Amino acid sequence: MEEAQKPETAQAAENDNIPAMPYKPFYLKTKIEDMMKYGKKAVASFPRRERQTADEIRATMLKMYELAIMIERKYYKKTTLQELDTHLEILRHLVRLAGDKDYYDDRVSKRDGSGRVVKDKDGKTVYVQMQPPLPAKKYQVWSGYLDEIGKMIGGYMKSVKG
Repeated sequence: MEEAQKPETAQAAENDNIPAMPYKPFYLKTKIEDMMKYGKKAVASFPRRERQTADEIRATMLKMYELAIMIERKYYKKTTLQELDTHLEILRHLVRLAGDKDYYDDRVSKRDGSGRVVKDKDGKTVYVQMQPPLPAKKYQVWSGYLDEIGKMIGGYMKSVKG
């Protein structure tokens, strides 16, 4: 009769030698996953001229994910947390640069589908204003993800130091 009153997790723990505690996800890794899902879609819409910036952003996101997995598995986490914090700051700067209107305030010659420079009826080159590859709304959302991750890293760093 006592066995019938035990919770299911305790019975499973006795039967399978599994800890009674349910799996608790590592929230920092989960937040980084969410940020990567959003960032991958945002970077995919970058124009060809910004492929290098897009590649750097992708590489930094992957490195952050790798470091989060390492933190989840390591006993001594201080140096890995510091490295993750550094990569977060690099990613913040890259995202800020991708959304900065002043950085992309250049005039460039307009090109047609075959890559030739477009001329107006007087024979003068037509110029267009370059827009940043990351629109303001996407920048705001992405910055929100980065701020949340930064707060979590700061909290983990305090707990490791303390």
